[in-house]
Formats: sequence, C-alpha cells, structure tokens
Amino acid sequence: MTPQPGYEQVFVDRGTDRLAVRVYPEPAGRPDAPVVLLWPAMGVRASYYTPFVAALRAAGLAVVVTDLRGTGDSTPAPSRASRYGYPELVEDVGAVLESLKSRLDGRTRLLLGHSLGGQAALLHLARTGGGQVDGLALVAAGVPYWRRYPGHRRLLVLPGAQLINTVAGMLGSWPGWGFGGRQARGVIRDWAHTVRTGRFPRLDGVDAEAAVRTVRTPVLAISVEGDPLTPHETLDELCAKLTAAPVRRERYVGAEADGPLNHFTWVRASTRIAARVAAFAADLPVSR
Repeated sequence: MTPQPGYEQVFVDRGTDRLAVRVYPEPAGRPDAPVVLLWPAMGVRASYYTPFVAALRAAGLAVVVTDLRGTGDSTPAPSRASRYGYPELVEDVGAVLESLKSRLDGRTRLLLGHSLGGQAALLHLARTGGGQVDGLALVAAGVPYWRRYPGHRRLLVLPGAQLINTVAGMLGSWPGWGFGGRQARGVIRDWAHTVRTGRFPRLDGVDAEAAVRTVRTPVLAISVEGDPLTPHETLDELCAKLTAAPVRRERYVGAEADGPLNHFTWVRASTRIAARVAAFAADLPVSR
C-alpha cells in the first residue's frame, strides 16, 4: 500500500495552468489556529519546506503551501507557450485565498513569502489593499537591486541577471541552468527588471511602486545571515518601500541556528523562525 502524504492536496485552476496547494492538518488541539499561507522561492518545490512546515505546526500554526506556477506539482512546466509573469503570480495569491475561504473565515491568516514568493505576497497586498490578510511575513526576501549587494557581488548581479533574461528571451523560457529552476520568460523578464532598476514592474498598468507605499498590513521581515541571493541590504531596500505599514525588522543569524545559513538552508534550521512567526501572529489585530 502506498503511504498517504501528511497533507491534503488540492488544485486551483488558473486558465491553462493549475496550482497545486498542500493543506496540512490543523495543529493538535488548535482548530482555530492562525493560518500561514507559504509562498516559495523561485524554482523551489513546496516539498522542500517540509521541515519549516513541521516547525510552524509545532509552534501552533496551521499551514498551507502552494507551488508557484510551473514548479513542483503545479502544471504545466514553463515553456515557450507560457505567457505569465509577475502579474499572474500576484493574482494567483488571491485565487488561492479565495479557494480556501471556507477554511480561513474567522481566523487570523498570514501570507509568508520566501524570496520571489515574498514579492508576490507583498504585491498581492499592494494590488488588493490586503483585506483578506492580517499579516505578512517575509523570510530571505527582498528587492534584488544590484546596487544594494555588498562588495564585489554587485558587479556580478546585474550582468548575470541580464544574461539570464537574454537567454530566456532567446529560448522562450529559462531552462534553470544553475539558477531559479525552469521559469517562464515573463517571470525572468520581470525579475531582471527589478534587479536592474530596483523597482517592481507595473502590474497590468498599475504602478506597483506607488501601490506598495499604500500597504498598511503589519509586516515581519527576517533576513538570513550568509544569504548571498537576498542579503540583509536587499530586505532593507524592500522595507524602505513600506512607508505606511508597521514593520518588525529582524535578522536570523547562524548562532541561533547552531550552524551556517544561506538562502535555502535556513529551512532545515527554522524552529526559531517559526517561533517568531507564531509570536507575530499572536500580536496581530484580526481585521474581520
């Protein structure tokens, strides 16, 4: 007999694409626990976050994890036919929230984004006003503006991003050669724009930069020591855009994790991050 996964797998149709959503069991004795909706980094499967999910549930939080378009169990894989970019990733956040409405009603709910997932979650709040969400947690997320990278790294980020964008344009999608997994060229185009300019791309005609400045949802922003992809400075850049939101800015360092950290390995040493998220959720005013 094939063992059953420790979650319920549901799907949300998005035109020709389909999002895979993992809904984990409620934490023991907490049927009304705050719900964390986790949005992964570019090219990272939902399954990678299993240790973080366990830590969040042990901290008393319910958890839902969505595979970004074209990643993991979300289908189809990116190809020349894929026409989506940041606007569609942002709309996906709202679609998943709407699909889970009956599970979320009356409960505190947080969007939690890692890297690209954090940008999508924030831009969802900017586009919608955040009425469906009580808080936003960002972990190892930021604005990857090349000028904000420390030292010689800034000299590598800009040409690297533009090379990836050029290849994605030529091939019709990014094959995932050493960075980001397989991606639609629209996603790479919008990411490269942010690297080059430090500004989010327009979202179907909406000035995303202006919209972000109107976000009032409380934010927990945690950068990770030893992260070469989103160093502390890139999250500082993002937080500087949040001029109307209450922001709790924190750092997660190797001494807390009992070992070295980077953009990905924090997931395997996330007990203290989960505790911070749970404390943040407990302090949130429920808007509904």
